[in-house]
Amino acid sequence: MPHLATLLLAVITAYAMVSGQTPFLSSYAWTLQIDPVWDVLGPFPVHAREQHFISPSFPLNLSEPIDYQQIWPSSYADGGTVGWSKANIGVDGYLELSFPDIRWKSLRSYEGWAALQHHAVLRTTLTLHPPSDPIAGSPRLLFDLKQVSYFTIVPQHGSPASPEWHAGNIYDMERALPELVELPTDPSHLSPTKYDLFVSGDYEIRLFGDPLVRNSDVPVQRLGIRVEVLSSTSPVVHQKTQDVSCDFLDGYAFGDALGIGIQSAAGWWTVKGVSATSNQTGLDILLSDVSFTIAPSQTRILPLRIHQTTPFFGETIIFDLTLESGTDSQILSISMPVTQRRLREITGRQVLKGSFFFASSMPSSFLTMPPPMTNVSSAYPPMLALHGAGVDILGQPFWPEALPENKFSWTVIPTGRTSWGLDWHGPSARDAWASLDALSAMTHRRELSLPEGWVIPPDTKVIVIGHSNGGQGTWYFASRYPDKVIAAVPAAAFIKSQAYIPLSLARSGHFIDPSLRAILESSLTPDDNDLHLSNLVDTRVLAFHGGDDENVPVRHSRELSSALKAWYPSANISFQEDAGQGHWYSTVLDNPKTLAFLDAVLSNHDNEEPQSQSFTLTEGTLKSGIPKTF
Repeated sequence: MPHLATLLLAVITAYAMVSGQTPFLSSYAWTLQIDPVWDVLGPFPVHAREQHFISPSFPLNLSEPIDYQQIWPSSYADGGTVGWSKANIGVDGYLELSFPDIRWKSLRSYEGWAALQHHAVLRTTLTLHPPSDPIAGSPRLLFDLKQVSYFTIVPQHGSPASPEWHAGNIYDMERALPELVELPTDPSHLSPTKYDLFVSGDYEIRLFGDPLVRNSDVPVQRLGIRVEVLSSTSPVVHQKTQDVSCDFLDGYAFGDALGIGIQSAAGWWTVKGVSATSNQTGLDILLSDVSFTIAPSQTRILPLRIHQTTPFFGETIIFDLTLESGTDSQILSISMPVTQRRLREITGRQVLKGSFFFASSMPSSFLTMPPPMTNVSSAYPPMLALHGAGVDILGQPFWPEALPENKFSWTVIPTGRTSWGLDWHGPSARDAWASLDALSAMTHRRELSLPEGWVIPPDTKVIVIGHSNGGQGTWYFASRYPDKVIAAVPAAAFIKSQAYIPLSLARSGHFIDPSLRAILESSLTPDDNDLHLSNLVDTRVLAFHGGDDENVPVRHSRELSSALKAWYPSANISFQEDAGQGHWYSTVLDNPKTLAFLDAVLSNHDNEEPQSQSFTLTEGTLKSGIPKTF
């Protein structure tokens, strides 16, 4: 018997209408209707992030007709099979999907919370109503699907074809733009045209959390669905949410990079020039040397370089961009607000926003807090603060305010490329180091006239601090860059992604060749923080974890501390387990013990000698990832 899915869905859109109501048919615009009845198939076991490897429509083949009476194998269900069920649209703009008939508590009792990971397929009907007046061209749709992994549109009539899947905003990124989607076939201009909308819904512990926090055993997906017809008539659009900027300190840009978000609604567009439209004496905005072209439906961030010869104290930077597509041209008028800061007025934990070019061409931002003391005679190692998953440092003051006061040196707060930080590996790690390098370069600029003790040497060492995913990143940085990190303060950290949510329920694990599996598992070596702990025998570590952490079990920090001491029993690590505390509490990092630790490290940073007589160096590359003893 099919398991009923509990589903709540609402579509917030100017063009979406609930079935049964009379559509408002503009004589000049296409209108969109979404069927309130959804078909749901699932749940099916998957391991964390496996939705990126299996077919989004699993177990269906959308190139073949679908039998809605068919049942499918699933080890989650009593009897081992699941079938299709029905659910109706609600009115609050979100889809809440759960399968209460599954005995989740029993599954969890022997598989752990990895058993809550699951995949489901959802389907409904989109109906496009043509305008009563003839109109050239076909409409395009904007999909803003939050915490949805993938979606596709398939014609209801005609020969089945291979679907084109589009990525949803599965991590609910705060500035993600709606996906601009071309219809797979042109709709009729004479009568309504129906399409199937398929959605891949995938429950991730890291996205939706543990249902026990809600006093429930049943995992619930909460998916935001918003669909509308593209109404813009402009072929190229300035998307302000994608802009990258920096503060101005005493009239000078705290960075050399600006970024302008540009989206092509139609056609290939190339940026040809930039010109000032107001009196901005001493301030020039320059194009990079690389040709910049935007494809149809694509959004890119145009890199612009700031060049100054005199201070600028204006409230906005105004300029025009000229773009060309074949024989057509467009001018985008840009007005970027400027935050002006005075060095003498910066007190306490006030932050500055800086900018730089990541990988030489991508405009990027970071935050930083200057030292509260201006009378230091020499530079102290900065503190690199890594945020947790889903923390938007550019839009939320939470993270800078949660950090302990750094009395002697700069605090550098990188974005990590996204609010999820890409687990602070790869590009995220490079972004963090590049943010530090950019700040170091800025402190050497004579026009800023910074105190001598604020000038950061190019080869400076750092203290790394972080919470949750940032805590994991702290272990990563300290163990991969022991020559650069003099101390680490990880809080509520997990060991590695494959230990946080075990991969034991992998769908692919039933079919993969053992030799191929060995290669794939070896590719995860760079994630293995525990494998690299031997590199920390001479690094000072102060770790914190709430004893009742509902998000990252405290066992992770216990295990990391234990493994490090297995390498070197005299390792300089302190672990504090705060009884009764959860994943986040206001004193997890900002507490007397952390302040004393930072003061001790910074006051003695030039004199500390390694304690170990010998050590094992573990390298993190596939080519040479073999421990070596020195």
